[in-house]
Amino acid sequence: MGIRARFVVIMGLLGTLAIVSIGFASYQFSLKTAVLEAKSKGQIIFSYILAADKFFTENQRPLIMELVEQDRFYPELMSSFKITREIYEQFSKKLPGYIFKQASLNPLQPTNKADKNEERIINSFVAKPNLAKLEGDITRNGEQFYYLARPVQVEASCLHCHGDPQDAPKDQVDIYGTDTGYQWEVGKTTSAFIVYIPVDQAMAQARLNALILFGIGTGCLLIALFGVWLFLDRSVVRPIVQLSNRTVDISLGKSIEEGIVARSKDEVGSLAQAIERLRVSIVKMMRRRNG
Repeated sequence: MGIRARFVVIMGLLGTLAIVSIGFASYQFSLKTAVLEAKSKGQIIFSYILAADKFFTENQRPLIMELVEQDRFYPELMSSFKITREIYEQFSKKLPGYIFKQASLNPLQPTNKADKNEERIINSFVAKPNLAKLEGDITRNGEQFYYLARPVQVEASCLHCHGDPQDAPKDQVDIYGTDTGYQWEVGKTTSAFIVYIPVDQAMAQARLNALILFGIGTGCLLIALFGVWLFLDRSVVRPIVQLSNRTVDISLGKSIEEGIVARSKDEVGSLAQAIERLRVSIVKMMRRRNG
């Protein structure tokens, strides 16, 4: 393999390594940015949800409980889970793909029943009562999400609906029955607010960005290698080949009177000058011998 080919191969290998490294770093950076963006959006959603729930619990529910008869139950007025859920349903129209769930181990509403992953999250809160939140990656139905979860602890006011079913509003029992959603205990964590932020699209965009960067880098590398090939061919390989041929001619006594002109001031030029001095010395030696 010639100098030109070896140099280009080495440059190509080093360039490819650099492009792969840059592409991988770009992919990791894009993924990190996507997760941070998902986390930021999730925190905004959570802040809104918790603010709505707190306002209802502290300001609306006490007044509603005074106005509504003992056995009457209107979910849209009296259930913080129902109200928070309906508010989010309106809010989520602007954020398709995002999911909010009030997951519970023992819910009144069947749709709030925690799945296996959500059970693990709630049990983590149960095991660590001082744990304020959990977050991380999770897969739901084959789709990747970033989740944020906060525990929901039972308060005394919750027992009006979730204590003994005999004491619950008659309307509530008619709607939900008495099988689940009761026997809650004050201070216990039975549920969690969980927001799921989809990240599949962000991850796909990260992969696309890395591929685009890799493609651009590969194109630039090929152009650079082609330029290097031409430069080496014109400035290094051809002059060396010409000097090599002249050296062979001189050794055979051919064209020995023809001088060698150094056209550059680099290493190739120095080599040409050295061969020229050798040619001159040989010519002088031949003239002395013949004279």
